[in-house]
Amino acid sequence: MFTLSPTPCSLNSWKVPDILRRKTGERLLILNWMASTVSLGKETLLEDGMPPAKKPRKLLPSLKTKKPRELVLVIGTGISAAVAPQVPALKSWKGLIQALLDAAIDFDLLEDEESKRFQKCLHEDKNLVHVAHDLIQKLSPRTSNVRSTFFKDCLYEVFDDLESKMEDSGKQLLQSVLHLMENGALVLTTNFDNLLELYAAHQGKHLESLDLTDEKKVLEWAQEKRKLSVLHIHGVYTNPSGIVLHPAGYQNVLRNTEVMREIQKLYENKSFLFLGCGWTVDDTTFQALFLEAVKHKSDLEHFMLVRRGDVDEFKKLRENMLDKGIKVISYGEEYADLPEYFERLTSEIAMRGRTGVPKEGQQLNGSATAHAEIKANNAKASRQEPRRSTLPAFSSHS
Repeated sequence: MFTLSPTPCSLNSWKVPDILRRKTGERLLILNWMASTVSLGKETLLEDGMPPAKKPRKLLPSLKTKKPRELVLVIGTGISAAVAPQVPALKSWKGLIQALLDAAIDFDLLEDEESKRFQKCLHEDKNLVHVAHDLIQKLSPRTSNVRSTFFKDCLYEVFDDLESKMEDSGKQLLQSVLHLMENGALVLTTNFDNLLELYAAHQGKHLESLDLTDEKKVLEWAQEKRKLSVLHIHGVYTNPSGIVLHPAGYQNVLRNTEVMREIQKLYENKSFLFLGCGWTVDDTTFQALFLEAVKHKSDLEHFMLVRRGDVDEFKKLRENMLDKGIKVISYGEEYADLPEYFERLTSEIAMRGRTGVPKEGQQLNGSATAHAEIKANNAKASRQEPRRSTLPAFSSHS
């Protein structure tokens, strides 16, 4: 082990990059620099012992040059899981079905044999959409055309008090989404939760939740007349009667040629940005709405942000998505890299939406301004105490 000698010494006789030189009868450790960093192997530590910040990942030019009104944001389970990671039902289809099943058991809504059958199907990874459909049907028996409220009760139990379970990094993601919405981007989601709407309400802004049972509103959304609305293509838990798990559940929309034409025009004329989605394009509902009637998909330009993770899986996903006109982009190696990356991306895009394509030398200032706005909103949100969300009253016709 080397120790610092109190003996004063001169660096004049030392040759850079030599760090260490011995003199007879004594050992000296000479450092070229001590003020800011100490090099240890491949890692450089700052004075306070913390590693330096990661170098920001570059933003893809073809994405960062988009304007908000040119984008449709597609929010998947990965975003909800990042916002409220302590809620298992938000992480996956399997997690949601298990949470509904647990609630049904707690409320004595299933016989032992039925409970075991559903658990067995989950354990064996049977077709989860079919399992969910069967469970919903079991919890929603019809008697004289009056739907039981047990399914609603289970949904509210599963999604109770979401607002208090949001984490700051998740709020940062939601703030970025909200910022793009306010600048003209459309938003749709495959999720049943209303985390984005709850967050917006906490910021004093109202977002409307839409589902496919109201074709008039869906048409207006596709025509960009309801920009501050979130389209839940599977439905939202606050309106259980609008929850659909299969295209057969919204034939009214599929058969409405005007609505379908407007919806498909979005996929042809705008750029979809998939967030926390993974294989959302394989979702039967998404395919029925956007993909089946759209030709020459490989000529389109859509984007998907994913964690790089396993290199082979990343390459496989990228190759598969290119055939659908989707560029797969890595935001980093860790899930925790997404909020900062998306915030920077949002700042760039929102700035262009306000000023158009910036002249040389203007981009940094414009981006910094937008970035500062989002930072300020995030700081404000983190200082505010979360309120318990109030569950809406059950509607008599649901």
